[in-house]
Amino acid sequence: MSTTPSRRDVLAGGTAIGGALAVGGMAAVPAQASAPLLGSASAPAVEPQAAEDSWRAVLDDADPLWRTMPATWFEGPFLGNGFLGSGIYAEPGANAVRFTVQHSEVQDHRPEFGSLFGLARLPVGHFTLEPVGTITGVDWRLRLRDAELTGTLTTDKGTLRLRASLHTSASVLAVEITPSRGERGFRWVFHPAVSISPRAAHKPIPQGYEANPPALIEDHDDALGQLTAAVQPLRAGGQYVTAWRDRERHGSRTLYVSVTHSHPRATARDRALRTVRAAALAPYDLFVLPHRVSWQRYYRKSFLSLPDARLQSFYWIQLYKIASAARKDAPVMATCGPWLESTPWPATWWNLNVQLEYWLIHGSNHLELDAVTRALSEYRDQLTAEVPAPYRTDSAGVPRTTDARLVNGGPTPPDQGFGVGVPGQDPPTPEVGNLVWALHNVWLSYRHTMDESTLRDVLFPLLRKAVNYYLHFLDTGPDGRLHLPATSSPEYGVNSADCNYDLMLLRWGCRTLLSAAELLGVKDPLAPRWQEVEARLVPYPTDENGFMIGATVPFAKSHRHYSHLLAVYPLYEITGRTAEERALIETSLAHWISFEGALQGYTFTGAASMSALLGKGDDALGHLGELMTRFIQPNTMYKESGPVIETPLSAAQSVHDMVCQSWGGVVRVFPAVPAAWRELVVHDFRTEGAFLLSAVREEGRTRWVRITSEAGAPCVVRHGIEGPVDVRDRRGRPLAHEESADGSLRIPLGKGEAALITAAGDRPALRIRPVGPNAPAARWGLPT
Repeated sequence: MSTTPSRRDVLAGGTAIGGALAVGGMAAVPAQASAPLLGSASAPAVEPQAAEDSWRAVLDDADPLWRTMPATWFEGPFLGNGFLGSGIYAEPGANAVRFTVQHSEVQDHRPEFGSLFGLARLPVGHFTLEPVGTITGVDWRLRLRDAELTGTLTTDKGTLRLRASLHTSASVLAVEITPSRGERGFRWVFHPAVSISPRAAHKPIPQGYEANPPALIEDHDDALGQLTAAVQPLRAGGQYVTAWRDRERHGSRTLYVSVTHSHPRATARDRALRTVRAAALAPYDLFVLPHRVSWQRYYRKSFLSLPDARLQSFYWIQLYKIASAARKDAPVMATCGPWLESTPWPATWWNLNVQLEYWLIHGSNHLELDAVTRALSEYRDQLTAEVPAPYRTDSAGVPRTTDARLVNGGPTPPDQGFGVGVPGQDPPTPEVGNLVWALHNVWLSYRHTMDESTLRDVLFPLLRKAVNYYLHFLDTGPDGRLHLPATSSPEYGVNSADCNYDLMLLRWGCRTLLSAAELLGVKDPLAPRWQEVEARLVPYPTDENGFMIGATVPFAKSHRHYSHLLAVYPLYEITGRTAEERALIETSLAHWISFEGALQGYTFTGAASMSALLGKGDDALGHLGELMTRFIQPNTMYKESGPVIETPLSAAQSVHDMVCQSWGGVVRVFPAVPAAWRELVVHDFRTEGAFLLSAVREEGRTRWVRITSEAGAPCVVRHGIEGPVDVRDRRGRPLAHEESADGSLRIPLGKGEAALITAAGDRPALRIRPVGPNAPAARWGLPT
């Protein structure tokens, strides 16, 4: 058997390095027809059985609680559906509870002031729930399973029992209040926000920039009573509108709220009024029924249980959070998701934030949330428009900051937006690799689904243009190697020739284009140039401390970003396949995190995932522990001067990297499990190659692994089961397979076929259920 995969195998099964490792040295193991079947002679289907209450148990255990009134956004419960978002906490300086209403489509449309002012996300406003009496206590629970806040607000005059949800499809916030006698006079008040970029509170305002005009409050009466709208006009044309109705039924009152946005036409008001009128026809329970069903179906697409009770709860809250913040047809998440608070970052950031925000969707089997692939495809013409004019015939790029349509605006000073730079020039900052990195997310979506249309229609044509931009600037040095002029490694602040951020992305881009062209049967005239780059590109600059920022800039100061380490993670181009390579990763990682001062939360999620790559589960868990202790807020949100959503979501991906890795065409089961995790369960975990993985670890060893192929891609599994194994199909019959010296199995699985791997002679019960915690853990929220 050849140990060198073709380029077609590379893209079908991972990188060339990983593919070669996976198949090298395998020996054929024929199926034994006489081997005993699983169970009795009439063996049942080999299907994992998940207890009906498994999801209920982990979700109920993860529900955050509030026994103390949350004082800020970072403490309170939150609701969302990818478009509309609401955070709940005390109204500052008042005897009231704030329910924010923000919307991911609401933005300004004045590109002359750049993405951070003229195209920024705009605040909508908030409602206050104002009781009759003085608030004396709260008892709230955010029920993840139903995406619903329930509980009571206690005052010195009585109680207000509440239920609140933000409908997953109707885009309506519904809050039902059932008051005791003394609280029947409670009221709702809407407070429109000043329609100005939130960055204005943090940075100087551009000359000529001013807020949009104040909102106009309108009353509309119909057969059901009063309907109110706050109409916010925009100076650039269009409007956004908050409409609401407070309807009473049988001693309870339900507030129905919707927000809509339109530009350049002023059509948002009519849509908002129609939405609220329709929603208010149904009582609360009937209105939220399809919402509850939808959320319960959502969670059942995958399952994960581990014995660290606090981390398990955190993980399930991130699954709730990502579905509250993301939809395929919603804007790519801004730094704060749909919950806009005071922030210097009221835009979409493409030099790390977007990428980290969406990694979670792949393993958790939620590709329905992939807005990145959709947006890059839908606005591909804008990607060409964002590179400097001389390169627009064949190149594309994405700025560091954009609005929902990938527009940066300007030309503007750097503090108002960050466009695509030019290698070798400054200003503007020559940050040029962000589109290639964003397209790595698209590549992950392709690999986890094996949907060829994603490869053919989105990844290949856009990556071709993104790599083309680099090709304009490559030059042959005295050493005969191809070199890049000075570019910027995001956030380090010093430009360098042969910057590792760009070299790593460029090499990955050329390799991926060559593999994609072969798989698609495309004879691209640029293929020889990609091959030349792959062969002649200068090696990544290193010194005694590991990877440098670039050839002229050592890594020598505290730096939160792992922009100089992308070849290690997430590109998996350098994986520790030799002792020297492993030492390089270990040295670079240790040196990076040794500088205190600028380290932030995603520093530790990156360090955790790199440790997981090396199989160091305890180190990975330690880095996540640092994250939780230093940075994660009571409601699992995260802040750096303002709300930043990517870090907790990427921490969930770090957990994924500990329990399963599938880079390089190999599915690795439990590759970096901490010693304390003696019990572990995953079910329908989605891997590269479009496989669904279920596996159980009991008493410190992997008991069984089941893998189902959705696409018929090459299947190589590093299962971790010690000793000889049995491999069986859905009906318990032995499956032919090939085994390598490292224990990996190559199993020929067609589309829709499945394999069960167990220790030879073992017949475990294929049960999916939560594992017991090693120790009790406090609830998230403010439970005391």
